[in-house]
Amino acid sequence: MESIIIYEDEGYRKLLPLTYNRPVFDLRCGINTIREKIIREYNTKKIFLFCQGYLKETLLESDNNLLINQFTGESVLIINGRILANGLKNKVPLDGEDCIYTCKGEIAAVRVSGNNLKKVLNSLKNLHLEKGINIKSKEINVDIIEYSWNLTQNNSKEIESDFSIINKKGDINGTIHENVNLINRSEIFISQGTSIYPNVVIDAEEGPIYIGNNVKILPHTAIVGPVFIGDNSLVKVGSKIYEGTSIGEYCKVAGEIESSIIHSYSNKQHDGFLGHSYVGKWVNLGAGTSVSDLKNNYGNVKVYVDGEIVDSNFRFVGSFIGDHSKTGINSMFNTGTVIGYSCNIFGTDYPPKYIASFIWGGTKGFTTYTPEKSIQTAKIVMQRRNVSFTKADEKLYREIFRITEKERTAFLQEHI
Repeated sequence: MESIIIYEDEGYRKLLPLTYNRPVFDLRCGINTIREKIIREYNTKKIFLFCQGYLKETLLESDNNLLINQFTGESVLIINGRILANGLKNKVPLDGEDCIYTCKGEIAAVRVSGNNLKKVLNSLKNLHLEKGINIKSKEINVDIIEYSWNLTQNNSKEIESDFSIINKKGDINGTIHENVNLINRSEIFISQGTSIYPNVVIDAEEGPIYIGNNVKILPHTAIVGPVFIGDNSLVKVGSKIYEGTSIGEYCKVAGEIESSIIHSYSNKQHDGFLGHSYVGKWVNLGAGTSVSDLKNNYGNVKVYVDGEIVDSNFRFVGSFIGDHSKTGINSMFNTGTVIGYSCNIFGTDYPPKYIASFIWGGTKGFTTYTPEKSIQTAKIVMQRRNVSFTKADEKLYREIFRITEKERTAFLQEHI
């Protein structure tokens, strides 16, 4: 068997707004995205993707060789796109007899062939994997992402795991200026073209640190691992980056960041605290923006998830911010705040803990952030990074505006 299908199921809804404009398997956790981990784990070129149909066009723009919502072959291993796959091959081999692998009531993977294959493929088109097929099942123990906070809670472990597999330990490249302190350098990787300025401390005693290509780390910065910093990112003067943090490609960061994931192309360029949070793509956090990740009574944080309030069962939970959203200077966000896709939020008091997509305003009032205005901003932001805003991007924007209309209407009625 040489083919793999990576699919997203209905579980993507519990990861909104992060999954409005990307399949669940393209979320980052650790150094890599979930899709990258699965492909690396099985090392096969025959990869098929199943996801929400409206995402297909923008995915193909990123790589026109992708095979999306289709399959050709007589047998396949199907893997849930919410699985953190490092080490999965030992539990779910590529080859073998047909089998459903489950974990705590969820389908983790299915190896299928013959008469059952067509039935399973039809169910995948509806983001649902048929449980009624007549093959044996096996219970396994794997990490399946159910909620957004599972990404941040697993991030330290996944940085360590990805780092050990990539195996770049102690490989120090780039320009390391005088008075840079590399602690436990055997657990540090610094790639080509990167510049690290004087009086920077990179401390890998408690976990590895991976710094990509053409990164610039300015003076008086402290980085405490496990940490990942992606290609072409900038870490500004006096930054404090603590364990469990992943900063994706083309980001600009400053201030204090802990146990958070910044997907890529996003800015947190000024002072302020970001903890136990997931920040999407093309997000800008204004100067002084701070995110609370711990309640004053040290109780569990509750989060709005797909129309209901869910107890996270964790004390440390920050904010989850959808792509293309912006915050004004000195914005403050309570524990467990969810900000939708393409919002513009400002003001110096705490806004609601849930903000629907395409919302403009703050505690003095909210209104709809129309696609025309938000698209105009997105074009300017992306052009500044030499990235084109394509017709497929605009089509996706308008589709997300359409599918979020009901939640937005309800939000505005509640916050007149």
